[in-house]
Amino acid sequence: MLDAVDADIVAALQKDARLPNKDLAALVNVAPSTCLVRHRALRERGVITGYRAEVDLGQLGRPLQAVIAVRVRPHTRAVVRPFMAAVLRLPETISVSHVAGPEDFLVHVAVADAAHLQRLVLDAFTSRPEVAQLHTNLLFEHVRKEEVPPTPDVLA
Repeated sequence: MLDAVDADIVAALQKDARLPNKDLAALVNVAPSTCLVRHRALRERGVITGYRAEVDLGQLGRPLQAVIAVRVRPHTRAVVRPFMAAVLRLPETISVSHVAGPEDFLVHVAVADAAHLQRLVLDAFTSRPEVAQLHTNLLFEHVRKEEVPPTPDVLA
């Protein structure tokens, strides 16, 4: 359960994870010492799972993004974990999701250009024996929400 102060801390940190504690405390209207304890408790409870820098993938030489939808056979635990681990080791991989539906995985990748994407699909995916089918969707734009609020049932 989250109370209003915890929810406000989470919201503020989603907008700017680099906020100094005194500024965060002022935003959520609590004492800095209270804010520090609350922030630490949110991390320890696993509500806050990490902090990362958002980067411009184009500035890293990877302006072309795609989502590769993959179906594997057999779709078993013995295949799922190793496949996910292999995909996460690829430098082009941004994220991988194990999903329900016609595909088993959605793999978000960022590459230098279309030729790089073609090499990645052919060398890293279709060459794997468990890959039964895949299709690739180019991303024209990828925008992440600044804040994901808690659902009402987790608020105290």
